[in-house]
Amino acid sequence: MAAAPYIVVKGVVLRETETKESDKILTLLTAEQGKISVIARGARRKVCKFAAAAQLLAFSEWTLYRKGDWHYANEGATIEMFGGLRRDLTRLALGTYFAELTESVTNPGEPAAALLSHLLNGLYALDKLKKPEKLAKAAFEFRLLCLAGYEPLADACAYCGCPDPEKPLLDVVQGVLRCETCGAGETGRSLPLCRDSLAALRHILYGDPKRLYSFKLGGPALDRLAVASEAFTETQLERGFRTLDFYKSLQPPEELSK
Repeated sequence: MAAAPYIVVKGVVLRETETKESDKILTLLTAEQGKISVIARGARRKVCKFAAAAQLLAFSEWTLYRKGDWHYANEGATIEMFGGLRRDLTRLALGTYFAELTESVTNPGEPAAALLSHLLNGLYALDKLKKPEKLAKAAFEFRLLCLAGYEPLADACAYCGCPDPEKPLLDVVQGVLRCETCGAGETGRSLPLCRDSLAALRHILYGDPKRLYSFKLGGPALDRLAVASEAFTETQLERGFRTLDFYKSLQPPEELSK
């Protein structure tokens, strides 16, 4: 065991699974190796030196060694715990959804620097920037899908080429923008946008990633963007998310009806 090679990585805990009496199996998102599974022995004990680093959504630096097909934790030091999320159940639930969504598009062993950066920025937007949850969620979903190779085409109507449709719709199946009258006979599911929600979508898709959350949007325009982002995500990935269901269970009834 002492001769096992050690590696040092920085990563976010995407998922934690309790195992045996006091251990955890962690799913870490790292820049160099993408998604990796780590056995953290004793992580559930209060006296464990890396108990904090092994918490869900913690961003930490780990020293790991490998034995067989598994990585094992030797040391862990926290870099950012996103404490504001842990004091707000709804924001914590949304951050957990960000983690599950990111895990769903990440492959083991493949570098994931852009995905890690995107997840950290999303958690920071919820924690430190206090961005509205609906805005942060829509921006995170659309941008993540771009990074995963599902970028929708929103520069112009896919049928007539009009750059500014009067009544724009997003086809969440084909991933294209269209005018209300263009492609009306096509099979698919198109959701209405508006001038402001379309501008926000283009900012998310084509703008500087460092300024992803710098836009402002509210009212019906934000509602349209949020509905479109969630529908596009679930349609393209062909699955639902239990963490999203839990987040929705915490929302007031009037929010769910929008």
